Amino acid sequence: MERNRRHGKDRNREPKIGEMPLPPAGLPVPQDEVAPGILYVVATPIGNLDDMTIRAIQVLGDVHLIAAEDTRHTRILLDRYRIATPMTSLHDHIERKKSGALLERLLKGEHIAYVSDAGTPGISDPGYVLVREAINHGIRVVPIPGASAVITALSASGMPMDSFVFLGFLPSKSEKRRQLLTTLKDEQRTLIFYESPRRLAATLRDIEGLLGAREVVISRELTKIHEEFLRGQVGTLIGKIGDGVVKGEVTLIVAGHSGVVDYSDEELVRRREKILREEGNTLSRRDVVEKIARETGASRKRIYRLLLFS
Repeated sequence: MERNRRHGKDRNREPKIGEMPLPPAGLPVPQDEVAPGILYVVATPIGNLDDMTIRAIQVLGDVHLIAAEDTRHTRILLDRYRIATPMTSLHDHIERKKSGALLERLLKGEHIAYVSDAGTPGISDPGYVLVREAINHGIRVVPIPGASAVITALSASGMPMDSFVFLGFLPSKSEKRRQLLTTLKDEQRTLIFYESPRRLAATLRDIEGLLGAREVVISRELTKIHEEFLRGQVGTLIGKIGDGVVKGEVTLIVAGHSGVVDYSDEELVRRREKILREEGNTLSRRDVVEKIARETGASRKRIYRLLLFS
């Protein structure tokens, strides 16, 4: 930075809207050719509107048009910061159809910002199609970073953050959800999902049954008044929330495989059946529980629950 100042420049200065890099040497630009505009991908708050960045406010106020996942939702944000820029909708169902019209405006030199309802566009939200098409048409895409539920939840989870896997929303159908979780059984990186409050209890039972006694963090209503983190072994959290429906949007974080054998419910049941085949009826239920606990390291409480309901 000192070297830049000595030369009377700050090379890290933020470019102003409309500034474009010089064309390659030796390629003259026709005088009547209009330089394309810029597509700004703008992150917005995931709950608390005070999390809006200064740069995001400036960009949304300066562009020609804001494309929003839900204009009614975004209007609340714009009114808060007295931004009068015109808006147009661009949600999942019309993204492919409407991206063409936005690309035409960009190619004519207009600057457009895209915002989703909350957080960083494209992260389990619309935005990918527009960004990809802009890149394919040689349009400059500029990210305006900000809030993201994935990183917000992970940062306060207490789980390892050096390596993680984000898999978006888990499948709503039980069979497909269980198939996905089965493929992640040996994944050692921290796992992050979005989940519906209505399906959370069923998902936790699937995690315990397929991945074993993992540590889990349930984060909900991030940055809002009722923000909450529930941390503990998955079986403990199942007991806490029961079959009820939690309120608010949920980001679910699951510890990766530790490298130590972590027995699933199905494996524990198969081990019980093996013991019964080998020992017959010579062992009491308590003896069976003790034997499984010694062999697997699983908690006796968990094994008792399996013996009662399987």
